[in-house]
Amino acid sequence: MTLQKGQLLELEIAEMAFGGKGLARVDGFVVFVENSVPQDRVTARIIKKNKNFAEARLVDIVKPSPFRIKEPCMYSGYCGGCKWQFLAYEKQLEYKRRHVVDCLEHIGLMKEVDVRPAIPSPLMFGYRNKMEFTCSDRRWFLPDEMGREDVDAGFALGLHVPGTFQKVLDLRECLLQPETGNDILNEVGRFIRKAGAPVYGLKSHIGFWRFLMLRHSVAYDRWMVNIITASEDRGQVQPLADLLREKYPQIVSIVNNITSSKAGIAVGEYEILLAGDSCLRDKIGSFEFEISANSFFQTNTRGAERLYETVKKYAHLSGKEMIVDLYSGTGTIPIWLSDAAKEVIGMEIVESAVSDARKNCEINEVSNCRFIQGDIRNCLSRVSVSPDIMVIDPPRSGMHKDVLKRVIEMAPRQMVYVSCNPGTMARDLGMMKDHYRVLEVQPVDMFPHTWHIESVAQLERNS
Repeated sequence: MTLQKGQLLELEIAEMAFGGKGLARVDGFVVFVENSVPQDRVTARIIKKNKNFAEARLVDIVKPSPFRIKEPCMYSGYCGGCKWQFLAYEKQLEYKRRHVVDCLEHIGLMKEVDVRPAIPSPLMFGYRNKMEFTCSDRRWFLPDEMGREDVDAGFALGLHVPGTFQKVLDLRECLLQPETGNDILNEVGRFIRKAGAPVYGLKSHIGFWRFLMLRHSVAYDRWMVNIITASEDRGQVQPLADLLREKYPQIVSIVNNITSSKAGIAVGEYEILLAGDSCLRDKIGSFEFEISANSFFQTNTRGAERLYETVKKYAHLSGKEMIVDLYSGTGTIPIWLSDAAKEVIGMEIVESAVSDARKNCEINEVSNCRFIQGDIRNCLSRVSVSPDIMVIDPPRSGMHKDVLKRVIEMAPRQMVYVSCNPGTMARDLGMMKDHYRVLEVQPVDMFPHTWHIESVAQLERNS
């Protein structure tokens, strides 16, 4: 059968593809179907046709898969925040592990690597300690909102429709954050609707209100509110800050980040403290961390503890080891390993992250961690000793080839590779396989109801 764009097909979903789409075959030709799961029988319309595959939009479920469940969120299927709510959680974990195996086999060309069953997140909902919501002067309508006069088409505060930058759903709640976060979200939305300044146009790039970022301290049940605006106008934002502080005593920090950039990134060029403290404090295990509005902190606090426990387990520490941690961020992994190692050297390119890491060491009275700030491609040459263990936690893009080459030259006897991207992890491990063998990989689920998965790989130098 020759497939054409716009064609309507009845398909049997056979597999789950990397990226979270269902996979069907028509005479051997691959068709990816959004919002479908294996053993679904669906009708779907072809929306894109390439030489090797086609993409289709789900039209109807003829016969649901036994793995399909009723999603609790009213925005499921429309919102880009999480796409797998309709898939039973145990199957989510199974497919995530399968993605790691497939990447190792097809990208890293490594067969029979021991990939353990994925460690589940302690919470399936309410697990996110940070949420970013976008303001827009154009609202994306849900089917039951079409044509209603009581729905404001010129305002949205919420999350993007998948694959778009200008389509924003106006949300009343997001189940990924604790309930108080939804109360704050609605309070801010009501205030902005009545405010004199306009919301930002994602196409026109004109307007004042841009983003709302909420951070939650799991250990202390405290909140930070970060209001991101296109310009500085304290007369507009201070009344909102005063209202929030009065109504929600759990809010201990309110800041205003100001950005003139057209990029859709909720980071300011500078920051104004509106109320309370400039930072939030949270704990992972017994260690306490200070979190500023723009600093990195693992999004799933309880899941991070399981991730770091796996890192420590794979490091096999006796208290005598010298560890180098690449891409050390705000120092969470070095601090977590500090009580079982002789010394930990962290390396990080972001100056503010290094400053936070040093401050976090002071907070936790950790004296055996030090940090080198700069591009790791250049900084590795400043490490004069060969580490016993190297911990590598790169960005989604993986390791730069120059860094990878230098790591191999340094020849630590063990490595622990932490990844949020199975594809780039498999690429990097594949490039090291002549020098290191992968003993085990442990997937750790930090993002339920999405296809994303963290992985920790244990490597040992070839004898």
